[in-house]
Amino acid sequence: MDLAFHAPRVITAAGEVARCVGVRDGRVVAIEPLDAALEATHVVRLGPDEVLLPGLVDSHVHVNDPGRTEWEGFATATRAAAAGGVTTIIDMPLNSIPPTVDVAALEVKRKTAQGQCHVDVGFWGGAVPGNLSDLRELHDAGVFGFKCFLLHSGVDEFPHLEPDELADALREVRSFGALMIVHAEDSHAIDRAPHAHGERYTDFLSSRPRGAENLAIAQVIELARWTGCRVHILHLSSSDALPMIASARRDGVALTVETCPHYLSFSAEEIRDGATEFKCCPPIREAANRELIWDGLREGTIDCVVSDHSPCTPELKRLDTGDFGTAWGGVASLQLGLPAVWTEARKRGFALTDVVEWMARRPAEQAGLMRKGQIALGHDADVSVFAPDDAFVVDAAALHHRNPVTPYAGRALAGVVRRTWLGGVEIHGPDVDQDIEGAAPRGRLLRRGAA
Repeated sequence: MDLAFHAPRVITAAGEVARCVGVRDGRVVAIEPLDAALEATHVVRLGPDEVLLPGLVDSHVHVNDPGRTEWEGFATATRAAAAGGVTTIIDMPLNSIPPTVDVAALEVKRKTAQGQCHVDVGFWGGAVPGNLSDLRELHDAGVFGFKCFLLHSGVDEFPHLEPDELADALREVRSFGALMIVHAEDSHAIDRAPHAHGERYTDFLSSRPRGAENLAIAQVIELARWTGCRVHILHLSSSDALPMIASARRDGVALTVETCPHYLSFSAEEIRDGATEFKCCPPIREAANRELIWDGLREGTIDCVVSDHSPCTPELKRLDTGDFGTAWGGVASLQLGLPAVWTEARKRGFALTDVVEWMARRPAEQAGLMRKGQIALGHDADVSVFAPDDAFVVDAAALHHRNPVTPYAGRALAGVVRRTWLGGVEIHGPDVDQDIEGAAPRGRLLRRGAA
């Protein structure tokens, strides 16, 4: 073996067990009882307070590079990912310039990312008005699926689809078996809601009502039913939608759903006025809603938890004025997803195996990453050493993403990622972090069907 982990606690498909895990040529090639004592060139022995986890898969990350690299870039985002135990990300098609809506733009994105990535990176394509003929070419070029909005995306270069355009896009995507992922808020409901303005969080919350999310999800469900297309609902924040999602699945609609750490961690009642670092769309809702989102995970109606890491510069967050109407909407959290979710999950009786299911195996499965998300024979040797009982207070300035803004600043979290490996090579830990600036990043650019 090139590498062997002797771990009293490993999360595998069999649950949490004691195992020796052997690695050769970047893949897991042996999973043996702990007393097998596999020999290898490099041996890592975990302590009794440590757990060997599969590398997390974050399928919802806005890197913004090229074009808005001052918001975030591949080098900084992927360093943050590695420090958070995330070994694979899939980059969203908007906020970069150009947006990933045709093959030429995808090649610009790949050229920009080449040589900068500390973890493996894949790409979503975008579905926008007028690019129906580009979708098959993007699919053949290796994107993992297509993202669309049902209302203004926040950036003018990535316009939203009207219902008839969405229906056409779903039929096209269905014709070659691809996946459509949807930001589901209804534009007309948002237009009729009170406009966001000023410092009061309650006013911002009123500007993005649950009804707008519920209405859009209902429409997506029916279009998925009619077209037969596989559809994924992004960043679910309204618990009202859970019954109709469960009903659609019972009817055989090909539907999956994600939520995000911030919807599981925070509540509207605790967000002080002017705290624009909490602004995101759809918004963080009330505590009672949060608990029902947790119930959706418990019952399996929600499939996975991903970050929706959507950072910007401090100036765009309007931290000086605290104006929710003009601040950029997005939560920066890529490095903190695992401890944030674990902190809240264990309070509610969940185990680490549940967190790994939501944040590693299921996102990998949903995106079609067949060698990711599990410690299993033949899978990529992407793993992290996690200390679940350690605790820390978040220092925004110490995080690796580009700008030191996050709603988790000052929050006490449980669980520390001590070390991370990508393809059997350590990419985060006390022995490598000091040298990482000078080291060649090891992340690969992934293509659908080859990963």
